[in-house]
Amino acid sequence: MIDALPLRLKPNQDLKLSLQKIAAIHQIQAGFILTAVGSLQQATLRFAGQDDSLCLSGRFEIVSLVGTLSTEGIHLHIALADTQGKTIGGHLQTGCIIYTTAEIVIGTIEGYRFQRTPDGETGYLELEINPL
Repeated sequence: MIDALPLRLKPNQDLKLSLQKIAAIHQIQAGFILTAVGSLQQATLRFAGQDDSLCLSGRFEIVSLVGTLSTEGIHLHIALADTQGKTIGGHLQTGCIIYTTAEIVIGTIEGYRFQRTPDGETGYLELEINPL
């Protein structure tokens, strides 16, 4: 069964840290982003194949936020549009600061637990899906 958890983040909150905290408070074992809209005043992203993050200042609209989250970790990608409508996207990092709002609905799947475990092939912590 899938349940939904609607929430609103407020100005100056860190998007990633807030979602990690919400996963912990609500003991989310297998969650995913159903929908998200809002704005950022600062965006910190890591691009594919890069070790370092890029921090951007300005006004950005959240046009997409996708991925999985649990008490054991989150893996989210974000797409943003700047004041000219140009889009940029990447791996969500700490340092994405809410400007006016972030309206998010998190879906949760009962009976499963999402874990992040080392993958010998990729070298990263990858999603492991386990029944409870």
